[in-house]
Amino acid sequence: MNKLQNLGRALMLPVAVLPAAAILVGFGSWFENLLGWDLIGDYLQTAGLAILDNLGMLFAVGIAIGLSRDKHGSAALSGIVGFLVVSNILSIDSVASLQGIDSDGVNEAFDENENVFIGILTGIISAQMYNRFGHVKLPDALSFFSGKRLAPIMSAVAMALTAVVLLFVWPIVFSWLVAFGTTISDLGATGAGFMASLTVCLFQQVCTTL
Repeated sequence: MNKLQNLGRALMLPVAVLPAAAILVGFGSWFENLLGWDLIGDYLQTAGLAILDNLGMLFAVGIAIGLSRDKHGSAALSGIVGFLVVSNILSIDSVASLQGIDSDGVNEAFDENENVFIGILTGIISAQMYNRFGHVKLPDALSFFSGKRLAPIMSAVAMALTAVVLLFVWPIVFSWLVAFGTTISDLGATGAGFMASLTVCLFQQVCTTL
């Protein structure tokens, strides 16, 4: 339970960015659709989508910082490095090359390899790498890479190994997530109410731990 509470606190950091994206996209849509100011509307929506299109990385960085012992910048760097490694390994072209098939035959799950789920997983692993290796001292010949400089390196190694597992597991998890989302959507207002209630309960649980 303590670990889940810590994760909940860490999630608050990237979640706090979402209102900015919503405001930018909302005002952009308002300017474009109601006032006909397409240039300003496109400008604001582009700014907001810059956040929404990179939520995976934001969650990786935010959780890596939130779960690290001393909230050092090296933890954030570990999150970025880990996310870049796993997202590039699981890109369509990379998966096609690894599997020896055409890119058209790659599972559709790998179209969504830069999502929040991957970001959360990366953030958790990167934080663990920072907490484990952030104070390790290497032999004198390698002393430059000791301590906090070692954390991003180990995060890259850990996520490279994790990507091997995700090559086989991620399509299964992705299909479960899609099925769950489709089921909730098909429930209409009932599904929306369920998700709203679940979100409120989770938010209240997190707030009580802060």
